[in-house]
Parts: sequence; structure tokens; C-alpha cells
Amino acid sequence: MNCRTNLHESSAPSARSALSGFEFHLLAFSASPRLCGEKATRGAATIQLLVILVPVLFGLIGFAVDLGMIYSMKGELKAGAAAMALAGAQQLIGTDSSTTAAATAMSVTSNNYYFQRFPIGQGSGTRISTISDPVYYATAADAIANGVGGAAGAQARYVRVSVTGQMPPLFWGFLPLLTSTRNITVAATAVAGVSAPLCLACGIEPIAVAALNQSDTTDFGFTQNIEYSLSYLCTGGTPPPVLAGASQTINYVLLNRFDPSATVFPDEGSQAFQYAAGGLPGTISNSACPAGQSCACFRVNNTESLWTDATVNTCGTVASLVTSTLCGLDARFESSPANACSNIQAVDTLSTIYTPDTDVNPYGTYNSYTGNGRRVVTIPIVDMLSSSGTMTVLGFRQFLLIPQQTPPPYIDPSNSYGSFAALYIGSVVPVPQGRFDGCQQTAGPGKVVLHQ
Repeated sequence: MNCRTNLHESSAPSARSALSGFEFHLLAFSASPRLCGEKATRGAATIQLLVILVPVLFGLIGFAVDLGMIYSMKGELKAGAAAMALAGAQQLIGTDSSTTAAATAMSVTSNNYYFQRFPIGQGSGTRISTISDPVYYATAADAIANGVGGAAGAQARYVRVSVTGQMPPLFWGFLPLLTSTRNITVAATAVAGVSAPLCLACGIEPIAVAALNQSDTTDFGFTQNIEYSLSYLCTGGTPPPVLAGASQTINYVLLNRFDPSATVFPDEGSQAFQYAAGGLPGTISNSACPAGQSCACFRVNNTESLWTDATVNTCGTVASLVTSTLCGLDARFESSPANACSNIQAVDTLSTIYTPDTDVNPYGTYNSYTGNGRRVVTIPIVDMLSSSGTMTVLGFRQFLLIPQQTPPPYIDPSNSYGSFAALYIGSVVPVPQGRFDGCQQTAGPGKVVLHQ
């Protein structure tokens, strides 16, 4: 820029006459050699600053884009790891084959979660993810701390899942700090397993037995891996015989969970069949249920009453509702209802809803059972059985249904005592739903939750 001016002192008056005072002074100011030099210096500095800032700005933009991509990768992997851990923990039911079933469930689940458009554990080119072998633990503390794992199938209660993913960055790939593969690696882990003992258990059966020993807060007097003959409570007449293979007879009753407002399968026989075939559904709530509680649930320390039409009769005669219950229990073994179940409304339709267990063999030791848990029933343990009064729930415990000697049917719905055989297994199978706050329980089944 030429900073010289043609405005001389001799011509200043004529120039001032042509320009306003303000314009003249502005022209004189801009024509000052000192000020013009400063302006040129500032212009050069601005250009230098832009030269420096443009790459920095592009670097910050690249940093933000790549950082967002990393968070997205982390989110995809974390969601997949959590889902896999939950699916695997559902299969940890205290049997020797449970870890094998858990691995299969996790493999199936991984196909439903994606990392960069590919199912987790798969990939193509530079966009790949890998799943480490799951590690099983006996305690939550070891699982969370990533301590010594390798719990055997029957002892495994928690699973730790680790996944990693790799993909090339958009901008950071030009930096020398990355590996020769120029990929970003992100890892995610999840730990899932059984929760604390439940105070409110949902999705369980309305079959109640009395504690053999209330002071035994672990098993209520029952002995693990002992087969019991369960018969419906009765009075007078000939007492129910002990079923073959069982050690002794214990009585049971049906707690009231009739839903009079049901529009689908409204009759009591159909409802009893459903409850016994698959546990209580999760949406029933009406005046017949305890105040503020769904009919799908039972709570420790709550009082319960007998199902009105499941009357206690003379030994050797049971109410039809008890027969319907046995039909539901038998549906856990086979899909074809027995002849004694023909009086249940829509039983042919109901029997197609519930799939049989994958293992219907008899066992004397629960660890040997290889099924999917369909034969396990979780029932309330009460202080005493009553045909007319209330019963207080002390806790929840589990039994494995044992087939009778000459199936089919595996459980005989026509048994005049309402009898069936079951192996006591304690509290090893996770319950579908529930809460573990509101009571003091040192033992009992929990539900599957994420621990990390």
C-alpha cells in the first residue's frame, strides 16, 4: 500500500474547501506514515494468526468428531455387553450345565446388538469387534473386582462379559501416537447375576406350603435334594400316601389369585391352569389382591388366604381347581393335556401357549438336571396352612418337579389327593420379577440384575 499523500501545506486550504472537516482529518490520519506502518504490521500479524489458528481449529473439530465417535462406539459395546451378561445370568440356575446354557444364550443375544453396522463379535475390514470368553463367579464381589473366576457350573451365580471394538478415526489417524493399524480400540465390560433375596416375588406359583422349621431361615426345615410328596390339604378319611421315590408327604394349598375381571380365559379353572403352567402373569391387579399389590406378586410378611373354590375336602377328594392346577404343572412336561383336564375351558388352546421343559427326566440330585428351568416352581412358604384363616408369608423357596413313575402323564391330574412329587432345591433359580427392599431376608431367590 502506498502511504504517501499529495496533500501539501500549500494546497491544504483548497483541499479543505473541497472536503468536510471530518473527512479531511480522517484522510490526514490515514495518510500518516507512522499509522500506516502500524496498520500494515497488524494486517501481517492477522494473517500469521490465521495461518496458525486454522489448523488448530480443524484439529479441534477433528478431536470433537473422533471423541463423539468413541463415545458412540463405547455405547454400542456397553449395550451389547450388558444384554449378553443379563441373558447369560438368567441361565445360571445352579446346575452343572448352566454355564453351557449361559454361553449359548449370550451368543444368541450378541447377534441382536450391533457395532458399526455389524453384529457384535463380527465385522469387516477395519471395523471389527471381539467377545472375550465369559468368566463366571460364585460371588458378586469377585465378579465386580474381576478377581479369581472360573466357578463351576453349579456354583456360578455371576458372569462377566468383556467386548472390544476397533475402527479407524477420521482425523486422529494422521497422528503418530496411534498404532500401525491406525485404529482406535474401545473396550466395555458388564457384570450380571442374582440380586439380594427378594421381599416381593412376582411371576411365581400360588402354591403354598408351611415351613417345617420356622427357625431355619435358610431352608425352613426342608432338605436339599430330598424328594417330597406334595398333597393338597385335607381332613379325615385316609391320609394321602407317599408317592414312590419321595421321603415324606407335605401338604399344600392354593392361595387366592382369582381375577374376576379377566376377559380372556375368565373361568377359574383356566386361570389355575395358567398359574401352574407358567407362573403368575405380571399385569393382574384387582380388589381380590392385597392392597396396593399386583396379583402377580407375593410379599414377605403379607397375609394370604385360601382360594375360595380350592376348598379343603375329606382326604381322597379334591376340588376341581386343584385338578386344574395339576394339569398346569403337567404342561411343563408335555404339550398334550391329560384326559382329566378336558373340563378346563379352552385347554387345547392353553396347552399350546406353554412349552415343555427341555429335560423331563427324573433326578435325585438337582445339579444333574439339564433343562431350561421350566420344571422349577417358586412358591411361598407360610407360617401355617389354614382352610379358613389367613397365612403369613415367611419367604420363597424352590422345588424341581419330578415326573411320576409311568408317564405320560408325567404328573397325574386325576390323583384324588392332588399329589405330585418335587425335589427341594432351595433358592438357586432367578425369579422373573420382584423387589429386594422392604424386609430382612438372609436367604431366598433373587432376580437377575446388572452389578456393573
